[in-house]
Parts: sequence; C-alpha cells; structure tokens
Amino acid sequence: MTVLILWLLILHIVWCNALKSSSLILYGHRIVTMPAKNTKSRDQPMTAGNAVRKLVMAHAKGDGQLFQTAATDFISEERRKKHHILADDLERILSNGTAPSKVEMLTVLRPSGAELPRDKERGSLLLELFEPVYSLGEMIVDERTRAALERVIQEQRRKDLLASYGLNPVHKILFCGPPGCGKTMAAEALAKELYLPLVLVRFDAVISSYLGETAANLRRVFDFAASRPMVILFDEFDAIGKKRDDVEEHGELKRVVNAFLQMLDSFRGAAITIAATNHEKLLDTALWRRFDEVVMFQPPNESEIAELLERYLRQIGTEGIDLHISAKMLLESSHADVKRVAEDAIKFCLLSDSPRVNADLLNKAISLQKERLTLRQELN
Repeated sequence: MTVLILWLLILHIVWCNALKSSSLILYGHRIVTMPAKNTKSRDQPMTAGNAVRKLVMAHAKGDGQLFQTAATDFISEERRKKHHILADDLERILSNGTAPSKVEMLTVLRPSGAELPRDKERGSLLLELFEPVYSLGEMIVDERTRAALERVIQEQRRKDLLASYGLNPVHKILFCGPPGCGKTMAAEALAKELYLPLVLVRFDAVISSYLGETAANLRRVFDFAASRPMVILFDEFDAIGKKRDDVEEHGELKRVVNAFLQMLDSFRGAAITIAATNHEKLLDTALWRRFDEVVMFQPPNESEIAELLERYLRQIGTEGIDLHISAKMLLESSHADVKRVAEDAIKFCLLSDSPRVNADLLNKAISLQKERLTLRQELN
C-alpha cells in the first residue's frame, strides 16, 4: 500500500513540475490544466520535494509510522493549497489501501482492524469483501441513471464543502429495476470511483431461523459499516424489506423490517449504504423515505444494446453485421442478457473456426437467448 501512495504522489509532483506554465489538478480520473497563478516558484517544489524525500526514506527503512506521517503531511499541504479533491482521494487510499485506476496497479481491499461479523449460532460470515473492477465510465446506462450516480460521486468528493454549510452528501441509496440491468455493477462503480471497499451483505447468513437473531445480525452488519468508510450493498433487499401489512408474512419478518428501519434511521457512519431490489413494489412504504436517493435502472434501448454488442464482440471482431438490426431483435433484454448473447456468439465463432462473428452466428446466439426467455416465462 505504501508503494501505491508513493507512486501516486511522485507522479503528481512530476506532472506539476513538468508543466511550468500550468497547474495540474487531479479531479477523480480527469486531469485538467489551468493557467498557473502568479505564485513564487520556490513554494511548491520545496514542499513537494521534502514530502517525496520523507516518503522514500520511510519506505526504504520500512517505517510504516514515518510513511503515514509523511503522507499525512503531504495531504495537509495539498488541502492548504485548496486541492481538496486530491487530498480527499489520498486520504481514502491511505485508509482503505486502494489505488486509483489512473495508476495501473492491483487494488487491495482489507477490513480496518475489525473482523468481518459472523452469525452467532452458525458462525457464518455476514459480509463479503469485493475488489471493485468496473468504473462508471465503463457502464452503459441511460442519461438519467448516469446523472444520479454522478451526483452521488460529486457529493461524496465535495462532502467537506457541503459540511461547511451544514449539509450531508447522499449516502443512503435505493436501486430499483429489473434483474441484470446494472444495479450491482453501479454499486461497484461507486466504490471504484470513490476508492472505497465494496461490501456485500449475505442475506443467506443474515436471515436466521432463531427468534430475534436476524435483527441481531443486522445490528452486527451496521456496527461494522460504522467502523470505516465503505460501500455496503444490501442486494435482493426485498428479502427483508417486504410490506409489513402482507398477511402472508409472519411476525418475525415484520419485526425485522421494524428493526431495519430503526437502524437505517440512526446510522451515522461514513459508509454509503445501498439497497438493491428487483421487486420495488414489494417494499414497505416506510422504507422509501429513509433513502436520500432512489435510482431507477431500465433495460437498455436499441442504441445501448448496439453499443453493448459492439463492446463485447470487439475482442474477436465482426463481419457483415448491422448491430442496430441485431439490437432491435434484443429489445426488452437486460444488460446481462445482451452480454450472454455476445458470449454465445463468440463461442459459436471459436468452435466453428470462423475468423470473426458473422450475422449467422450472432442470429444463432439471439435465437438461443429467446428460447431461454420463453422457458423462463413458462416456469414463472
């Protein structure tokens, strides 16, 4: 982790010194150059140089405490220069051990001291840690969904500014929409963009047959979420968030919904809490107002399907295919369905020793997917 931060700081300083006529500002994954202010040239090189010397010395000695101190000093200096976004990103990297995608290195996720919580009776882990892979730029979603996700990222990155006016960033979010339309990927993208660990709640372990134990497991989950910044995902959230007036549900599940409402209301940790559901109509109405933002995910339209096909088939290439015609045949499919069609077409191509995916192979994959959908509808 020290190597990752060291590389990031050195790259930042090298770029700043290389652009003598401009100031370099790291804004997330973008680099924006602006006219340099009329400041004394000796200020930044001296501060930056001293910071790098301390960091290199600490790394060479294997002195973790000295490295932490030097990195903290550098972050404070960047914050003094009003480089708040860079300072915030470095703080997240320092605390979470994650590297930004701009530096092409492995991301390391680890809990901060506290062990992952377990079910008391069975000893099963209640959470799973994942390394986020996808960024927001890799997602193909409609503009409304993208704007909502970008708003969350922007508010989290500028939370110090919001706090100075007594405001809080969005940190309790409900994802709704059909299966396979990008809800889990969006949670991953938020974690990736904010350099935070992604934590998935395992409902198979949280829900217990013992009276009161499910609510106790939820308390353990929220206690862990309060221990450090993270993105915590309650996937298939309708498993515990169903309407309390449903006559088919037993009293214990209704008590679980009440407990979850209380915990969500009282939660004040830095974690971004995301609940995702494919069945939003089943959720208890009281849950909706507990979330700061509700993001709806829709199946891809024709142009988005064509873009998905082009992206997934790029690795092997295509010939004689009008992707927009193929996209029309896949309307009402989910993002996951389109990916599966592309993968089937690539398999057909490889197994038939074809140089590229042609129209016949893609149409064969589309027909196979339609058969699957027909069978799925019959079973439901």
